[in-house]
Amino acid sequence: MNIRFLAATSILLLATLWSAQAEAFTVNISSGSRQLYLRVGDGVFTNANYTAGGSPGSGGPINLVSVSVPAAAVGNGIAQAMTGNASQYNSNYDGYAFCNAGQIYVGGYYRGSFFGGGTATLTVSTPANLTNAAGDTLPFNRISWTSSGNGDSGAQPVPSGTFSGGQQALATFNRNTWNESCLSFRYANTNFVAAGQYNGRATYTLSAP
Repeated sequence: MNIRFLAATSILLLATLWSAQAEAFTVNISSGSRQLYLRVGDGVFTNANYTAGGSPGSGGPINLVSVSVPAAAVGNGIAQAMTGNASQYNSNYDGYAFCNAGQIYVGGYYRGSFFGGGTATLTVSTPANLTNAAGDTLPFNRISWTSSGNGDSGAQPVPSGTFSGGQQALATFNRNTWNESCLSFRYANTNFVAAGQYNGRATYTLSAP
């Protein structure tokens, strides 16, 4: 049995619009025009890193997270680690190797003027179920994640959690800060389901007023 979901990116800024990334410490990014940026997995960043004068861009692939559960282990209650296919592990802030192979980087920033609202909100939306070609279903809430980052200690800006099968709030990014976390996904493996490849999509959105 194969379980796969796609990690997609979306951005909502009710004025000027951009795309983006982040990290698990905060830095001053107050210089420049109003801007919103979110990176999920692999993204686009031109002319080196942010500290070297680089600029975020829009685009990049939709990354895949997957696991293959052996038939003899289906539904045995032993959680199965899922692997992401992202190839970008470094922070676009300074190039630090923040994530590891198999993890999905999620981060961003909201740069606003003094009078332009204090926070941006990160949400994720999933369908209720993943489905296979035969129409069999598997609840999306059987997939969860652990949040970390190389060299980090303490709370992550994007906390650990579980998909709810719908839209859910994940984090709040303060204005003029850079935030990022690395997500390691796992499948609970508590359901006895028919054989097949189960697919679904998780769409991450960063929005600001």
